[in-house]
Amino acid sequence: MPIIQKLRKLFAGYLTELSGYNLMAMLLVYAVLSWVGLMLAGETALIKPKTFFYWLVVTASTVGYGDFSPTTAAGRAWAAVFVVPAGLGLFAITIGRIGAFAVHHWQKGVKGLKDFQALTGHIVVIGWNDTRTLHLLELLLKEESLSPSGRTIVLAGSGPEENPMPEKIRFVRLKQYTDEEELNRTGLAHASCIIVDTPEDDVTLTCSLLCYQLNSTAHMIAYFNNERLSQLLTHHCPTVECTPSVAVEMLAKSAADPGSSALHHDLLSVAGGMTQFSLQVPDNAKEYAVGDLLRPFKAHFDALIIGVQPQAAKAIEINPPVDFPVEAGARIYYIATRRIHGSDWATLAPE
Repeated sequence: MPIIQKLRKLFAGYLTELSGYNLMAMLLVYAVLSWVGLMLAGETALIKPKTFFYWLVVTASTVGYGDFSPTTAAGRAWAAVFVVPAGLGLFAITIGRIGAFAVHHWQKGVKGLKDFQALTGHIVVIGWNDTRTLHLLELLLKEESLSPSGRTIVLAGSGPEENPMPEKIRFVRLKQYTDEEELNRTGLAHASCIIVDTPEDDVTLTCSLLCYQLNSTAHMIAYFNNERLSQLLTHHCPTVECTPSVAVEMLAKSAADPGSSALHHDLLSVAGGMTQFSLQVPDNAKEYAVGDLLRPFKAHFDALIIGVQPQAAKAIEINPPVDFPVEAGARIYYIATRRIHGSDWATLAPE
């Protein structure tokens, strides 16, 4: 008895530390021994390749359909002594390993340990500010649900321990916002949009400079409380769109014009009502004046033009005059109940 117990402990310990390669080797040995035993027992019908592997899996998993079974006494004895007992143990171990691998793979995604360098054209949000970041993610998800592209969103932050929206976004947990290797796990080099909003402005500045170095073609947006730092970033990275905090300005505006804060909130909200969007004029479009486009925008989409940004200009012409030129490549900012796409330009262009 002591010897049997020692052997059981030794066997159990071996199975616990069994690697994937060793398990594959054991499965192969088990299949070969099972086939050899059936062959020696004269089970000619069971040793055919297609029949054998089907019967072996059904028998090892104890499903036992009964459509194939040993016909000789030696074959039944071999199945009872070796095929079923050994197969049952190996089948249980294999299923357990597959389940453990699936759970481990899922936990890596939830814990932010996965690598998303294979993604392309996605949105990367860098930073974590609790409810503000959650609100930002909700707005982005809503925007992308209305867009035909439906870009994937990857959150990269050092704050949350787990993915705050595991069914909706991807998550990469960062130790540092300025670690190039960790940022690369987000697929930053192939992202179409990068949003940097860390808790501290100096970290946002450093992270934005690194992101610009890794991907200068993406549309990059950085949020700052300190406008001086945003100007510094724009000086070194002219294509980065810096978004300063406007909380104080909004308070002053609401004091002078009551309801201004609610108005701006509704314009930026995607929950419903009139919302602010933008449309880039196709490259092959003719040049028009703003006055030529006002009526088609209103008639076909109930949209109101509020600004135009020429292709080569950085500034936006707010409330442009009717004779302001709209050339190919320009971006038109408008208020509407839904987004207008580039394919709708033929409807908007005056005859």
